[in-house]
Amino acid sequence: MRVPFPASTSKYPRTIAAALWLALAATLAGCASKNPLIDEPTATAPAAQPQAQETADSGVTATGPTGMRRLLGVLSPYRIDIQQGNFVSREMVDQLREGMTREQVRFVLGTPLLNDIFHDDRWDYVFRLQKGSGAVISSRVTVHFEGDRLVKVDGGELPTEAEYLAFITDAKGE
Repeated sequence: MRVPFPASTSKYPRTIAAALWLALAATLAGCASKNPLIDEPTATAPAAQPQAQETADSGVTATGPTGMRRLLGVLSPYRIDIQQGNFVSREMVDQLREGMTREQVRFVLGTPLLNDIFHDDRWDYVFRLQKGSGAVISSRVTVHFEGDRLVKVDGGELPTEAEYLAFITDAKGE
């Protein structure tokens, strides 16, 4: 004699399936993110958009925090600080003197990030730090040589080492 097998072992199969689908949808929705360097920013109030601060002759660009998306208004993902390039401070540039050799400049500033084969007499020191909060500081210093001797330094008004440390530690100017 054959015993019929029940179609479901639970009283509420549709309720459980719906709850699982809802949990899956919530999990996938939490994984969605946008890359602010690639994607177009959405239109928001002018006060909410970060303001870039740069003068015409300055070598530094700084933007304020962009804000973070929060899940349920409370939870937000951890975002790491991303540093790229060589940080060059005002004190480092003040040590440079016209007529220094390439090796002396490399000792003071470090190895250049960009060494162009088409412009052998030019070294570029590019720096960018993006905080987890979205705040960005970037700078560019260009060193020009004639032969083996330093002739010109471009970079504008750079931050001091103390200002940079205050920025990376989120210290308030006190």
